[in-house]
Amino acid sequence: MNEAVVSVVEFLVTAHLYTEHRTLDENDLPPRYRRVLWDETQQDDEEGPQTVVITRPIVVTEELAQTATGCAEPWEAVKDLLFTDRDEFNGRIRLTQPEMAVDWVTEHVSEEAIGSNPTLAYVVGDDLGISYEEARENTRPIHADRVWIDSLLEAYFDPEDEADMLDLVQVKAPEEIEMTIDDLVLTSDQEGEIAKLMKAIEHRDYLAEIGLREIGKILFVGPPGTGKTTITRALAHELGLPFVEVRLSMITSQYLGETAKNVDKSFEVAKRLAPCILFIDEFDSVAKTRRSDEHAALKRAVNTLLKSIDDISLIRDEVILIGATNHPDQLDGAAWRRFDEIVNFPLPDEQMRADILSIVTDRMTIEEFDPAAIAAQTEGLTGSDLRMVMREAVLEALAEERTLLTQEDVLDAVTDFEERDTLKNMNMMAQNGQPVAGDGGAAHDHDHDHDHDHDHTHGHAHGQ
Repeated sequence: MNEAVVSVVEFLVTAHLYTEHRTLDENDLPPRYRRVLWDETQQDDEEGPQTVVITRPIVVTEELAQTATGCAEPWEAVKDLLFTDRDEFNGRIRLTQPEMAVDWVTEHVSEEAIGSNPTLAYVVGDDLGISYEEARENTRPIHADRVWIDSLLEAYFDPEDEADMLDLVQVKAPEEIEMTIDDLVLTSDQEGEIAKLMKAIEHRDYLAEIGLREIGKILFVGPPGTGKTTITRALAHELGLPFVEVRLSMITSQYLGETAKNVDKSFEVAKRLAPCILFIDEFDSVAKTRRSDEHAALKRAVNTLLKSIDDISLIRDEVILIGATNHPDQLDGAAWRRFDEIVNFPLPDEQMRADILSIVTDRMTIEEFDPAAIAAQTEGLTGSDLRMVMREAVLEALAEERTLLTQEDVLDAVTDFEERDTLKNMNMMAQNGQPVAGDGGAAHDHDHDHDHDHDHTHGHAHGQ
């Protein structure tokens, strides 16, 4: 059967069944349909903000079917079927014999597709041995949809606050994060903590029942480029949760007016998007500000931050809080006490570097490539450094009109990278008169964890 016909009929039948069965909600629709069916509406209750819903009845026009299915001419695809009709005036495509259309779907739509479409599974699943509950559980929930997230943010931010909040808070939908846990090279400690965290999320009702509420606040500690941000984003992707990032460096920005209010509001955003992951980067900014002679407003902002961390809870608010710091030596006792788990992100050892290189180069063609040999030559480099090395090797080969790389290309890129790094550090020492992080064989201070235009540069993870 033609693929276009199947996809258009599946959409028509899904729209019809969702309209007919009022017990179904937005989570019963596949994300690929939800993204074209959202409609702004105003909540009836006084406290509910303007948000988005999928209204009934769903009227399927040619344009809507085209967007939802990717079929260039949806009516042409289904016009010869006995149960379809089209209104020439408004372009609406409808089912003239819905029961026949449902039977057609059970015969022509794959069980895999029905299993990922809770609306279809609700109606025909029993006949095919497909569980509606499993189909719903395996479908990305609405709180992970970009359009849903945007609607809540637009409803919550006042227009005059929006610019400040965009500086302080960034939100990614899990659908926008390509990195997965399987793409990462983790230490055993990191694997263990992530496993415990996922169990805590799964059994949070039990944890609340036994009174164990101080859980789900984790601090990632390690040099820049070792994957603290990347792993947190991958976890958000794995769990299907929005990723809410607060950059503490923006607390001291001259562009932030009511800083303490904005810090408090950023936590409120996380609660409204819950369940979600709240990631606080540059957490050492807290300690530096607390010890400084900065303006009293900034100190109030830091106190607000610490109080907000105390008040937020995985069990009560369904918010996982993960902090990250490159400078644990600058944290004071008040900062350490806010976290129930500390996870170390060390520089990768030789075996980890070899594993990272193997993953980074998975889709590259490299003649006689020996990642172990490269790993032996790259002591002190982070995962993001290794990815930059491979990027340089690829670009150098392209400059010579080659897509086939050699081991020598990679070794040359390692040498070039280390020479540039040395020059950069020498320049920084000349300007500051002091050694910089990364000098003397320590971690290279390429702050790729904070480089959000290159989300997939990372420590112990491969790029896309």
